[in-house]
Amino acid sequence: MQAYRFALDLTPTQQRAVLAHAGAARVAHNWALARVKAVMDQRAAERTYGITDVELTPAAGWSLPALRKAWNAAKADVAPWWTECSKEAFNTGLDALARALKNWSDSRTGKRVGRRVGFPRFKSRRRSTPSVRFTTGAIRVEPDRRHVVLPRLGRLKLHESARKLARRLEAGTARIVSATVRRDGGRWFVAFCVDVDRRERAPAQPQATVGVDVGVINLAVLSTGELVPNPRHLDGAARRMRRLARRMSRRVGPDRRTGQRPSKRWERARAQLGRAHARVAHLRRDGLHKLTTRLAREYATIVVEDLNVAGMLRNRRLARRIADAGFAELRRQLAYKTGWSGGRLVVADRWYPSSKTCSGCGAVKTKLTLSERTYNCTVCGLTLDRDVNAARNLAALAAEVNTAGSGPVAGRGADRKTRRGGPVAVKRQPGIASASKTGTVPPQGGTSNHMLTKAS
Repeated sequence: MQAYRFALDLTPTQQRAVLAHAGAARVAHNWALARVKAVMDQRAAERTYGITDVELTPAAGWSLPALRKAWNAAKADVAPWWTECSKEAFNTGLDALARALKNWSDSRTGKRVGRRVGFPRFKSRRRSTPSVRFTTGAIRVEPDRRHVVLPRLGRLKLHESARKLARRLEAGTARIVSATVRRDGGRWFVAFCVDVDRRERAPAQPQATVGVDVGVINLAVLSTGELVPNPRHLDGAARRMRRLARRMSRRVGPDRRTGQRPSKRWERARAQLGRAHARVAHLRRDGLHKLTTRLAREYATIVVEDLNVAGMLRNRRLARRIADAGFAELRRQLAYKTGWSGGRLVVADRWYPSSKTCSGCGAVKTKLTLSERTYNCTVCGLTLDRDVNAARNLAALAAEVNTAGSGPVAGRGADRKTRRGGPVAVKRQPGIASASKTGTVPPQGGTSNHMLTKAS
């Protein structure tokens, strides 16, 4: 499955039509959520009265078929104008609610990993992002490759050519599964979810391995010694964004307490600020795509770290720059692009001491502060840039992993980790996570033994 995203040039009439479909999705979502919530509150109240579970109000199903059946029975009363919009618009809102309720339920019962998912909330007309998804009907790219056709919306003009997608469709190696129209940063985009038949590929260097150490000063440092500078798009646009934010604060904005509507000048100022944020996001995404595509096409094995980005963001001095770098997005793109190019992605364990380990002799320092940008080994005398040293250690880790991208990693010796007379780790067993399970992390201590002894 691959996505193709194109900017749209819509006429005012077409913009109103797309907004109407997005509004229909929001109405269906809010109506179904209110219905489910009312039944849940009623059952909770009845339990406080001592009513048995058998006599409680029947529960409302929140699967997509159940929500769709209930909506079809009530849509004539809830939305008398339902015939003006495509059925896919209402299905978009109901599908989003069904997935949100399932995620909430799985999070409560422990079936979903990660942070706890809250109960779905109602969508606001002003704060929610307009979006509508089409899965059936006439969805195609016109022969001129400058227009697309969507159900009920008709022929829409593209801002750029869709030749890459059109070539695959004409060759029969791709099939459009769905199309999503969404407004992002004041512009409308259409994203096609495509089932692609990709031919097998091989990297340019089938036997090459590269370690990638991400950071703030340099976005990525490769084990080959190449430094990829961090463009810091957010810092470059910070002055303009502060000015736009001050301008918006001086306008008359909305007030939920009094029901005051925002002024037109406030709306224009907010749109300008939104476009500035969108430009930063687009520049960041473009740079990450170019970097990850180059790495995936050139190297057969790429080794990255499993960073605790959520914990790193607690550092208030570095949080903004860490968020601007996009560590998680870089790793996510490498995960699927290595599969496309015939390579593999190895994810080093979160507790693997890549920065503290000497890439020359394997000695591990007990402490290494963040301000020490040069690694000085007291055992073999190696002096090397801290990030290059970490990247080389990551590249060496790939040799200890089997060809499937997972497997035991040999434990490192303890007698060369620190100077004589200090605490020495008896054994540290670094591990890896497979590329398909990059979202899960073993608990601390699950892959290593931190028992300390005194060096003789």
